[in-house]
Amino acid sequence: MFKIGDFSKICRVPVSALRYYADLGLLLPAHIDSFTGYRYYTLDQLPRLNRILALRDLGLSLEEIGRLLHEELSPDELRGMFRLQQARIQQQVEQEQARLARVAVLLQQIEKEGKMPQHEVILKPVDSLYAAAIRQIIPIPSGVGDLLGEAFTALMQRGIQPVGAPLAIFHDEEFKPADLDVEIVLPVAPTVHLEVALGEGRLLQTRHIPAVTTVASTIHMGSYDHLNETYSALGQWISANGYQLAGPSREIYLTAPGDPSGLVTELQWPVEKV
Repeated sequence: MFKIGDFSKICRVPVSALRYYADLGLLLPAHIDSFTGYRYYTLDQLPRLNRILALRDLGLSLEEIGRLLHEELSPDELRGMFRLQQARIQQQVEQEQARLARVAVLLQQIEKEGKMPQHEVILKPVDSLYAAAIRQIIPIPSGVGDLLGEAFTALMQRGIQPVGAPLAIFHDEEFKPADLDVEIVLPVAPTVHLEVALGEGRLLQTRHIPAVTTVASTIHMGSYDHLNETYSALGQWISANGYQLAGPSREIYLTAPGDPSGLVTELQWPVEKV
């Protein structure tokens, strides 16, 4: 028999890992000295340890490995476990391939411009929102701020405080310089129930804004007068990275109206792989 340190050298597995496997019941010492507490292992345990290491190399969790070691799994159960792991690995491969493609696009931009791009784009999911919302056709883009202010005032008059940054959802299916189909969204607590007529048939009411699986997101700094430049950069990134638009764009207003140079706006575009 070998002390744990010597066995560690033979199998080239750290002592800490051997202790952890023992604590989980995956590989118990062949003997524990009752006086010293020293743990001893035998060479006969190497095949079991190698199986643990091989299964770990395949990416299985220690819990899954424990099942394989301690339970008599049927062929169907074995196939199911390894097919699930195969699917996990395939997903990881696809994620890494997508990351590799994004790096390639970034390198192309650097080669072309000689510097990092001005706008960084990330992909992320967006949770659903419970909000007070109003949707209407706005003659000119500057009317977004007016409608937002009107909706915000209606909430304040009723003692309702938004619980998140306001946003606008642009429902038009193509670019329009005028007569924009815009929905103003003010996140509120789920206990708020509101239905307010703002005149001319317009209704501010609470509703659930659906979640979005994936958005391409970037940050616009400064005046809204230059939003088109940021939208253009976002659109170029989406196309260059093999995505396509999958829903209406959103603008999240992270700062209160004030000095245009200090405004911070997040632009989001739902996307899906081409």
